[in-house]
Amino acid sequence: MKFLLVFDFDHTIIDENSDTWIVRCAPEKKLPNGLRNSYQPGHWTEYMGRVFVYLGDNGVKEDEMKRTMTTIPFTVGMVDLLDFIGENKELFDCIIVSDSNTVFIDWILKAADFHKVFDEVFTNPAAFSSAGYLTLQNFHAHHCAKCPKNLCKRKVLKEFLDKQLERGVSYTRIVYIGDGGNDLCPVMLLKKDDIAMPRQGYTLEKKISQLARDLCPIECSVLVWSSAVDIMSYLKLLIKK
Repeated sequence: MKFLLVFDFDHTIIDENSDTWIVRCAPEKKLPNGLRNSYQPGHWTEYMGRVFVYLGDNGVKEDEMKRTMTTIPFTVGMVDLLDFIGENKELFDCIIVSDSNTVFIDWILKAADFHKVFDEVFTNPAAFSSAGYLTLQNFHAHHCAKCPKNLCKRKVLKEFLDKQLERGVSYTRIVYIGDGGNDLCPVMLLKKDDIAMPRQGYTLEKKISQLARDLCPIECSVLVWSSAVDIMSYLKLLIKK
């Protein structure tokens, strides 16, 4: 009887996008137009790499970035939800699959003392160079046409589940909590006993609704949330069953 909780990070655990929040460190808290307009769809990590070069060129140091990142608010009710999961770790395995990066997620979780709640974090590797610049790599290579070049969350989830099976761990139910368009691909992997929890009013909810209208609904159940209190209520029901 073990449940797997899969969390997205931006606009799910935190109530902002960590990659756009870092722009607060830039001169005048904004990026030059040329840099801002250099983003190409599906190539977000390359774009963020250029943002980090710009911040480094402007003398933005690691400690300033860290101070800025740890001011990001958690989503309403998320602190209570993560405390609840932490108190019930014998029932829940908990992972993050995110298009953010290891440095940002590590800073934010450790500052709030939530790093122990999560068994694994799958996100783009980042590190500071000897010159003090934050550098970023793609998480992996994949062949999924639906996902950004650097990360297919479905592939991550499938590989995690396969590895757990090899260790003799299988899950009664998977609960996937997210908000973005790139969360649809892993949700399509879920089975009828699993549950997708898209954030109300965000892209994932809209895409799931569109699939239902197109008469090709996803296999798992869907429960929309607007605050993490909704997620906690559902998990409490789940462990009572």
